[in-house]
Amino acid sequence: MRVVAGEWRGHRLAAPAGASTRPTADRVREALFSILGSVEGLTVLDLFAGSGALGIEALSRGAAAATFADSSSAALKAVRGNIERLGVDASRGHVVRSDWRAFLRKAAARGERWDLVFCDPPYRLAHRLAKDLGDALAPVLAPQARVVSESSARQPLRLDLPLLTERRYGDTLVAVHASEEQAA
Repeated sequence: MRVVAGEWRGHRLAAPAGASTRPTADRVREALFSILGSVEGLTVLDLFAGSGALGIEALSRGAAAATFADSSSAALKAVRGNIERLGVDASRGHVVRSDWRAFLRKAAARGERWDLVFCDPPYRLAHRLAKDLGDALAPVLAPQARVVSESSARQPLRLDLPLLTERRYGDTLVAVHASEEQAA
């Protein structure tokens, strides 16, 4: 797995050991960022970060900062290793160990907001998280935010947010949503 474009193009990324993490394929990341267009200057949340590939790709393409949240110590070890090897400044890459519910609840209470959120939960859980995840995300979205969800096409993650576009890559379904404020 490599960074597809930008400042760190071609650099290898490590994935957590074991089968519990499924990194987003390079070709899917390339297609996704083509859909998103410029991410220059955006603040990014990589929820269910895994290897951090999505957030790192955004940083490589000019995002201002990325927060990587995951509950797995193995995933966070991989993220920390990846951002360290790339030389990501600590002010641009922030790693948090937390389950998604607690993380989003605390972030909302602190008034934190992101311009771009990547949600790539384990495929086996994604379809069951939709309602709770959509509700928990709403308070942390900046007015013009977009939320990218990745899930299995067989058991899709259907967030209760306005859908901008949806694409299928093999068994992977990628959906791009708008914040409620952006859709209004």
